Amino acid sequence: MGDAGGRGAGRDRAGGPVAGRRPGRAGRLTPRGRSGAARSAASVAERTVPWLRVAAAYSWRLILVGVVVYGVFTVLGRFQLVAVALFLALVITAVLRPLADLLNRVLPRRLSVAVALIGSLLILLALLALVGNAVAGEWTKLTGEFRGGIHRIEEWLRRPPFRLSPGTLSDFQRQVVHYLDTHRANLLSSAVSTLGRVVEVVTGGALALFASVFFIHSGERLWGWAREQLLPSGARASWDLAGRAAWRAFAGYTRGIIIVAATNAALVGVALFVLQVPLALPLTLLEFFAAFVPLVGSPVALGVATVVALAGRGPLTAAAVLVLIVVIGQLEGHVLHPLVMSWAVRLHPLVVAVSVIAGSIVAGVIGAVVAVPFVSVVWAVLRALRATPP
Repeated sequence: MGDAGGRGAGRDRAGGPVAGRRPGRAGRLTPRGRSGAARSAASVAERTVPWLRVAAAYSWRLILVGVVVYGVFTVLGRFQLVAVALFLALVITAVLRPLADLLNRVLPRRLSVAVALIGSLLILLALLALVGNAVAGEWTKLTGEFRGGIHRIEEWLRRPPFRLSPGTLSDFQRQVVHYLDTHRANLLSSAVSTLGRVVEVVTGGALALFASVFFIHSGERLWGWAREQLLPSGARASWDLAGRAAWRAFAGYTRGIIIVAATNAALVGVALFVLQVPLALPLTLLEFFAAFVPLVGSPVALGVATVVALAGRGPLTAAAVLVLIVVIGQLEGHVLHPLVMSWAVRLHPLVVAVSVIAGSIVAGVIGAVVAVPFVSVVWAVLRALRATPP
């Protein structure tokens, strides 16, 4: 018993070591114990800078996404004509698809698509012919009015507060004529290149009409074929959700901006006809197409109208057109966009302005037109995917 008691003296009844005794082999650190301590120290070190781990995790993903986006835009830049034509085809589809669906209730699908496309094309050509006829009919009168308008502008610049001398205006005219004579070859080459651009525009328009026929007729089947053939089965649901959200945002934005542009053009046309500004109908059409560039296009078009009013009708009419710029800008920004664009993705005006400027830097006028619908589509896709549970 003494021996048993001696053996048990170093431990209590629970088997733990007794104070004053050296621990046995079981109490020493094992390799497993050391690895556990190392893991504990590593977890403590990781918890000290959590923002750095999060930033690193986001960084390499953002770098990968940036490389992919850069590659996509590089490819689109190489095939700019095709990309613009397909974008225009999507715009035509967003506008004419409801009309084709309405006609499909009484006509076959192919006939309804043909009626919608050909009828819209005839209306556009008739409008352009009307503008050309108006310009040709008033050309002689406009020439005299512009000459008198330029003389009135010279007289206005000679009076306070400008007080420009007649010699200054004459020197400016001579410099303009000298510049045209000196750079005649460059201007001729620019005209030839412009002719080439016209051929590209006609080719792109033909491609856009050809693609829009299939988009209007069987867009869902094209999307379904691409989804089934090009995507893995596990990703089809997410891509289908993203694609439908993107199309709803794009179609809503396109129809909304057309309504806004038509409203602006109607208001500008009525005001220019009341003020008897020359070329009122062409300026109205210019306002319609310029309104497709948000925040920038409409003031530029009305600036052209102001110059025409100054040359044709005088400073008072030009001042009235300037007031019109302010009124229509406020109406577009605070009434039309919030009301008409409510079904599309609504973006903050700062986002719209930055998008337009960035798009114009990247791709000029085309980038300025495409930037806002592109940002709207991206934001709609992010919202749709974020609302989907994992």
